[in-house]
Amino acid sequence: MVILHTKLGAIQGNEKEGCYEFLGVRYATAARFEYAKLVEPWEGTYDATHFGDACPQKRQFYPHYENKARKFYWKEFRENDTYTYSEDCLNLNIWAPEQGEKHPVIVFIHGGGFDSCCNCESNIDGKKYAKRGVIMVAINYRVGVFGYFTNKENAERNGSDGNFGLDDQMKAIMWVKENIADYGGDPDNITLMGQSAGAISIQYLCLNKECNGLFQRVIMMSGGGMFPKFALPRLAADTNNYWDRLIEISGCKTLDEFKALDHKSLFDAWEQLKGERKDNTYNTMPVIDGRMLVKPVDELIKEPLNVDYMIGYTNNDMYAYLMMKIGIKFAKDNKAYTYFFDIDAPGDKNKAFHSCDLRYAFGTLDRSWRPYAERDYEVSEIMIDYFSNYAKSGDPNGKNLPIWEINKKKSLGFADEIKMVKPPKLRLIYNTVYGLKIR
Repeated sequence: MVILHTKLGAIQGNEKEGCYEFLGVRYATAARFEYAKLVEPWEGTYDATHFGDACPQKRQFYPHYENKARKFYWKEFRENDTYTYSEDCLNLNIWAPEQGEKHPVIVFIHGGGFDSCCNCESNIDGKKYAKRGVIMVAINYRVGVFGYFTNKENAERNGSDGNFGLDDQMKAIMWVKENIADYGGDPDNITLMGQSAGAISIQYLCLNKECNGLFQRVIMMSGGGMFPKFALPRLAADTNNYWDRLIEISGCKTLDEFKALDHKSLFDAWEQLKGERKDNTYNTMPVIDGRMLVKPVDELIKEPLNVDYMIGYTNNDMYAYLMMKIGIKFAKDNKAYTYFFDIDAPGDKNKAFHSCDLRYAFGTLDRSWRPYAERDYEVSEIMIDYFSNYAKSGDPNGKNLPIWEINKKKSLGFADEIKMVKPPKLRLIYNTVYGLKIR
């Protein structure tokens, strides 16, 4: 065990394999459908020796194997693990070197389609980064109805409509900037790293001038770039009818009744609503609220924050061709490092599926059921070296690493041989996990 004395109070963590581990550290508190407030100093010693709660989500109440994709990812990242859920879920995990100060910091934002997942799944671990002199922070934020509910009456109370989850992410980064020095970190050298919905979230944070100065660089894995217009955030007011219908189905007569509704009843009502609608995805994601997203994304993306950018995608990504196209276009406009992950996962025929690069990026291949080989572990170490170097200086290159260039025509290819390659011609992709055909 280790105890640190921080400006917020004493905190007890774990001493693990050459680094300190602080788990479930509350960074903010929030009532349901209200914006989060950063925590105040505490009395006594904060117990940060175990993971905190995840945001309530569908997987609490319904089997993960109800469809192919959910069963696939349950086996991939969550099988045999136990999770706890509550609305007191605004916590983060920190892995820090045992000694030194002014260490660069990476803040990881998990994916999950904006309605699921958490910061303690088996693929996430920061020890490999701490050993390289980098602090890794993995955050929880509100998802699903708790993160992206909109409502006219609630907007009048809060001064803004929706985007609780996106605001949580910004509050977590603010907490890191204000407090990470107590853990040996450099508050002026912060890199955001996110995958899938986490990467898309980072893209949106990079379009928010309120985030200027909070971080210096970003890594967007399978989610960086400008999606087609139909998939972009809607006006908050245009999603109100979706959530008003949820309140109606739940049997609640007032907003306050709905704010107090138990989780099971809420999710049962939401399942009924999903059966009625075909546009669920577009109503359960960030919205144009005039604050976190001040206007349409296709306008905002013309002037993103002036930070360092890195964008990656895989050969069987959720929308492989689209991920490549939008990522490369954004990279060309913003002088970004890009990578193409082209190592097929062993054990089945799903190739380099969406999210497969996470275990490489965190060094957690040994926690998987897949029969990874020696070369996979070598590539994982190389990937962590690149990301660590990038977090330190904005340049991923280093001793004994293949040269990674900012190149408008080529990306770094993670394959049997790691080198700069031209993007593949992914004109037709059949995604073996999701069963999607993309032309």
